[in-house]
Amino acid sequence: MSAETEQPQAEESLISHLIELRSRIIRSVLAVAVLFVALFPFREWLYTELAEPLVRHLPHGGHLIATEVSSPFFTPIKLTAVLALVLAMPVVIYQFWAFVSPGLYRHEKRLARPLLVSAVLLFYTGCAFAYFLVMPAAFRFLTAVTPQGVEMMTDINHYLSFVLTLFFAFGLCFEVPVAVVILVAIGLLSVDKLRKSRPYVVVVCFAAAAVLTPPDVMSQVLLAVPMYLLFEAGILAAKLLVRPDDAASDA
Repeated sequence: MSAETEQPQAEESLISHLIELRSRIIRSVLAVAVLFVALFPFREWLYTELAEPLVRHLPHGGHLIATEVSSPFFTPIKLTAVLALVLAMPVVIYQFWAFVSPGLYRHEKRLARPLLVSAVLLFYTGCAFAYFLVMPAAFRFLTAVTPQGVEMMTDINHYLSFVLTLFFAFGLCFEVPVAVVILVAIGLLSVDKLRKSRPYVVVVCFAAAAVLTPPDVMSQVLLAVPMYLLFEAGILAAKLLVRPDDAASDA
C-alpha cells in the first residue's frame, strides 16, 4: 500500500474516532442533564436530607443560615447538579468503556470490567459511609466542643462545600482496592511487596485520615480502619484477578 493511500485512510480513521468520541460525550452529558431535570423539583428536600446529620446535633432552636442573598436559591441547585453527575457516573463510565474497549487486549478487558464496576460501587459506598457514620460522629464532636456563649450557626453554602469535600475524600479513599490491583497489574508492585509494606500502610492510612477528616479521633478511626481493610481486600483481589503473565507483559 502506497503512502498516498495510507494517509487518507489514517485521516478517515481519526475523523471516525473523533465522531464517535463526540457521540459518547453527548450521551454522557444527556444522562447528567436528564438526572438533573428529574432531581430539580426535589432540590430543597435533597438539601434538607443532606443537612440532617448536622441539624440533628445542633442545640435546641439551632439552624443553618444563609449569609449571601442568592445562597437559598443556588445552593440546592449546586447540590442537585453534583448529585446528578455522581448518579450518572455508571453511564459516563460505560460510554468511556465503549470508546476505548475496541483497542484493548483480551486480558486488559478481562481486568478492566470488574475494576470499572468496583470503582463506581466503592465510590458510592465511601459516600454512604461518610453520610451515615462519619458525619454524625463528626458533628456530634464539633457541636460538643463549641465554646460556651458561642452559638453554632453554619452557612448553607459553606456546609455544602464541607460535605462535598468529605464525600469526595471518602469516595476516593474507598478506591484503595482498585488502586492496588492496578499497581500490581502494571507491574509496579507485587503482591509480596504489598504484604511486606503493611506497617507503612497503617501509618499512611492514619496520616491520611488525620488530614481528610474533622479533628476528632472517632472520625479518623472511621476512615483509617476501612482504608486498611480495603488495602487487604485489594491484595486479595490482585492475587485473584492479576495473572503473573499479564503483569509481566505490562511491566
